[in-house]
Amino acid sequence: MTIGIAVIGAGYWGPNLVRNAQATPGLRLEYLCDLDEARARKVLGDYSTVRTSSSLDEVLADPAVDAVAVATPAATHLPVAMAALRAGKHVLVEKPLAANYADGRKLVDEAERRGLTLMLDHTFVYTPVVQHLRELIRSGGIGTVQYLDSVRINLGLVQPDVDVLWDLAPHDLSIFTAILPDDVVPIAVSAHGSDPIGAGRACVAHLTIELSGGAMAHVHVNWLSPTKIRTFVVGGSTRTVVWDDTNPAQRLSIYDRGVDKADPQTLPEDRRAQAIVSYRSGDMVAPALPEREALRAMMAEFADAIAVGRRPLTDGRSGLRVLSLLEAASASLAHGGAFMPVLEDSELMEVSA
Repeated sequence: MTIGIAVIGAGYWGPNLVRNAQATPGLRLEYLCDLDEARARKVLGDYSTVRTSSSLDEVLADPAVDAVAVATPAATHLPVAMAALRAGKHVLVEKPLAANYADGRKLVDEAERRGLTLMLDHTFVYTPVVQHLRELIRSGGIGTVQYLDSVRINLGLVQPDVDVLWDLAPHDLSIFTAILPDDVVPIAVSAHGSDPIGAGRACVAHLTIELSGGAMAHVHVNWLSPTKIRTFVVGGSTRTVVWDDTNPAQRLSIYDRGVDKADPQTLPEDRRAQAIVSYRSGDMVAPALPEREALRAMMAEFADAIAVGRRPLTDGRSGLRVLSLLEAASASLAHGGAFMPVLEDSELMEVSA
């Protein structure tokens, strides 16, 4: 089965989707659609047989198109993706799913009603590191999750329509959603941000997420740092994992080091009143991971999910979970950093029940 696909949007991310769609078995690129058709032609090059169009309606009316990949501004995700779903097309959407949770829910509901694949381009979830982390953590390889800490800072492009949380934090939040066990879910969110350059929106932000079971997650995102830092730490009761994405020679390190607390019942009676803490200093392991393009793996997942008729790893509900966290973060920013509740996972499940 070969799936005809059209990429909608020839701006920053569209050309990457074009390149990977053309290189993915099972996909056949039919169109690159952009309001500026000349830009679309430039992306494809002079000798491409892929068609260009400035008309979304024209693309969606073509029976050769089975699916679309949407790489347009977030504010347009709802009308573009909804039009594609109503035309019977499977949809891949660049993050975030929509400009707000309510719009995202409309897309998920529509896809469910029509039996179509709706997938999020949460690219980092498809990196070899995150795939390894998902298997390790969900299999109990680090014990009980105790904390997560992520730093994503660099001298980045200040966006005209969203703050730094909505621009950068979806990467980290989608990773959390992918790697955490099913019984570890966000409960509440606190966010603090600042705008030291007068951009009119937060350019530096810190996000704290209270998780079920007593664990906590923290995200630091920043457009203004002169140095690029991409670190991700997951602490468990038996092991701690450190991911440094700027170190290709050793992206992932797994430490058998941490703090142990003795069970009072195993101690002599005269010592039970004391909190007996010991420090474990074991080995560090750096697993050898393949270097492959995450976007290629994401496209392959999209093609396979359509062909087999299964839910993709980053399906519409994963997009809703990220939106629910972002909206709680925005509400917290507006209320001086107060913790704001997050929709429970059961509520999200009801969306597509």
